[in-house]
Amino acid sequence: MIKKIKNQLTFISGGKIRKSFLPKIEQRGFTLIELLVVVAIIGILSTIVLVSLNEARMKARDVRRLADLRQVALALEMYYDDNTDIGFPGSSGSNQWSAMESAVESGGYISSVPSDPGINSYEYWVSSNKQEYVLKAVLENDNNRALDDDIDGGDVFDCDCDDPTYCIKL
Repeated sequence: MIKKIKNQLTFISGGKIRKSFLPKIEQRGFTLIELLVVVAIIGILSTIVLVSLNEARMKARDVRRLADLRQVALALEMYYDDNTDIGFPGSSGSNQWSAMESAVESGGYISSVPSDPGINSYEYWVSSNKQEYVLKAVLENDNNRALDDDIDGGDVFDCDCDDPTYCIKL
């Protein structure tokens, strides 16, 4: 077919074949600009997805922190019900997480005490008479609604409970 067209063009143009009259052969790839546009669009979309994903992960870690503290609070209540004469585990004046952890795990009130899903750690503070305690976790989202319902105050059993710290007190 191409020979036939060349022959016809040769006849029309007087023997000289001009490239502009030849039919174009089908292209088999993408141009550089098309590829760059596609890569740019993919980059923008992936950035948007990653930002949304990071926010979702942050919220999920905060939800887990709240659930962990409630689980530990239930284990402490069961411990206290069985040990009303001695009160809650630990001593006042400092973070007693490890003392509480060993007491509720060894007593069978919880199989394993949860740990913070991020880089922070949970805290457990007990009153001097061992009849009250505070559980503390630092939340990543300063605007979390749970911060509206927790205890706030600079000093609860020597524990700093100002926001974004979430504290449960009994």
